[in-house]
Amino acid sequence: MRLSVVIPALNAERELPATLACLEEARHAIAEIVVSDGGSSDGARDVAKAVGCRVIVGSRGRGSQLRRGAELATGEWLLFLHADTRLDAGWSAAAGRFAIDAGDNRAAAFAFALDDDAPAARRLERMVRWRGRLLALPYGDQGLLISRALYDRLGGYADAPLMEDVDLVRRIGRRRLTILPVRAVTSAARYRRDGYLRRMVRNALCLTLYLGGVSPARIARLYG
Repeated sequence: MRLSVVIPALNAERELPATLACLEEARHAIAEIVVSDGGSSDGARDVAKAVGCRVIVGSRGRGSQLRRGAELATGEWLLFLHADTRLDAGWSAAAGRFAIDAGDNRAAAFAFALDDDAPAARRLERMVRWRGRLLALPYGDQGLLISRALYDRLGGYADAPLMEDVDLVRRIGRRRLTILPVRAVTSAARYRRDGYLRRMVRNALCLTLYLGGVSPARIARLYG
């Protein structure tokens, strides 16, 4: 497959090198890496340009950044990956097999993992697996592999301040979504900073409000 990787970034100078390094195993298949920057004040854009990424700069907001990056991308398949998430070795083989089997009418995410040895991290990983099985709502941290054709048919990411990941995977639907058996290991820095319980409760409240019909803009005003 001809793959475009889209990475939304905001002040990700420290995290971005490891994320870009994990993509090296698929350099034969990657048409381009698009870093969609939301106005970083650190050296994130310089890090991206130094390794040949295409860089686009616009307003802050993950939904709008993902949407801009996808508009610039040219690949037949799109891989959306957060700037602080690293895919385990072997991801490209799993993604390639999925693309061959899936045609252009399915999408996939990876298994959620955190780079923290704390018991709270394992509990959160189990909760995310449960959420995926029960609700078919993987986290944005799990990445998203989707054919360009399906992405365009669904209308792509919404230009929303949050919940852009939930919005798109709901449109994809349970029957068209697969969790690949390869980990996407995400930084646990925000959980360590805010506290696991506090962050998990906040995320659950935001999701509940969104599923209850509250707009992402209003949720963002409530919770930041």
